[in-house]
Amino acid sequence: MSLIQSAVFTQSTVRSSPSLSGAAEHSIVASCSVSSTSNSSLLRSSSLKTVTSISSSRNNKRKGAVGKVRSSLETAGATVGQVTEVTKDTFWPIVNAAEDKTVVLDMYTQWCGPCKVIAPKYQELSEKYLDVVFLKLDCNQENKPLAKELGMRVVPTFKILKHNKVVKEVTGAKFDDLVAAIEVVRST
Repeated sequence: MSLIQSAVFTQSTVRSSPSLSGAAEHSIVASCSVSSTSNSSLLRSSSLKTVTSISSSRNNKRKGAVGKVRSSLETAGATVGQVTEVTKDTFWPIVNAAEDKTVVLDMYTQWCGPCKVIAPKYQELSEKYLDVVFLKLDCNQENKPLAKELGMRVVPTFKILKHNKVVKEVTGAKFDDLVAAIEVVRST
């Protein structure tokens, strides 16, 4: 038997259970708990709401779990082609995993009218620019330290990062300015 459902995790080490038929300790990027059900183990992500099922056979000659190889960006929690919601805890790991990709962060609040207006257009950009990572951060009390660290003064604010550094900023719901800034950073 084999597995394969994709997963998103944060960093930790998972030790094998008896149902992984003799597999030794597996270092994976995960924040999860292991629970055994019949011939499979479920790795449940506590922070990113994702489940991966790993099935292994008792006759598996390699004596280990079979898994799908994922990019470090996917492992960190971002999916290319869509907007990924981040928090103060998940933002930097995703940015670091993006390596040389352009990252665009939409800093918004729930009560902001212009934020709500530009949100669907921002989603369309994420579907258009598949080489860019699109993130959004709700600048609530919980995420206030990150908003302050990034120098947010108004909402919406779009921060464009490359190589873990903010290289451009667009304040307000200025769609054309945002597109122009993304194009400039992508071309560098």
